[in-house]
Amino acid sequence: MAASSSEPKTNGPNGRYNGRINGVEGKSPFLIGVAGGTASGKSTVCKRIMEKLGQVDVENAQRQVVSISQDSFYRELTPSDKAKADRGQYNFDHPDAFNEDLIFQTLKDILAGKKCDIPVYDYRTNSRCEGQFITIYPADVVLFEGILVFYFPEIRDLFHMKLFVDTDSDTRLARRVPRDINERGRDLEQVLNQYMNYVKPAFEEFCLPTKKFADVIIPRGADNTVAIDLIVQHIREFVVNRKQVRGEGQITPSPATSPVHGARRPNTPDVYFKRPH
Repeated sequence: MAASSSEPKTNGPNGRYNGRINGVEGKSPFLIGVAGGTASGKSTVCKRIMEKLGQVDVENAQRQVVSISQDSFYRELTPSDKAKADRGQYNFDHPDAFNEDLIFQTLKDILAGKKCDIPVYDYRTNSRCEGQFITIYPADVVLFEGILVFYFPEIRDLFHMKLFVDTDSDTRLARRVPRDINERGRDLEQVLNQYMNYVKPAFEEFCLPTKKFADVIIPRGADNTVAIDLIVQHIREFVVNRKQVRGEGQITPSPATSPVHGARRPNTPDVYFKRPH
């Protein structure tokens, strides 16, 4: 049976066909979801990826790789919700705490190559910073991290790659307690009560089950340098291939910036890859 004219025709190496790279339109970014429990190291993993790709000190408008937090999309609290939050009795880890529609529309706009303004969230006041936004310019790769980025099916289906940062619960709690006290102005009793009553049950009910959707599982989070190096190499190859498709030439990473240059790949890396979706 002859192939339909609507089917993609291969147009060279590196997974390129009809202006697409690995199934991603040339104008669309490679969208990567990064999920995991509270204080599992999601944002740190994204930061390490940005560092290894030399993107941290690049001007925002010039970045090829950008990172966005799901926390920016918390719903505005009603007065009664805010009173609960002030007492540590509001469940910020429940899916209803997030503005699902705003997340979906923002990611759709990003995939369409549009410039987007992301709200800035203040953890001390449990509210958005009025009039403050982070502008996300069109980029080649976008990282979107959060506890429930794979929970909503419509949002989950937008990602080209899904990572799950898998860190044991004791380590996560040990990280969360000083973070919430020192950075978010909460007292120890409030942090522990919120963890036991809301954070831990929500993780087990809503976050942990989404681990099955991950293409790559990263044990130990940012401490797993082998996993991060492999992911960085995959992203770098994607960006290089996209530049070749656009006729912009090829980037050859220098020994100083290449995480795998001169390194021998371990026989059994501590990272679990699943079959691509």
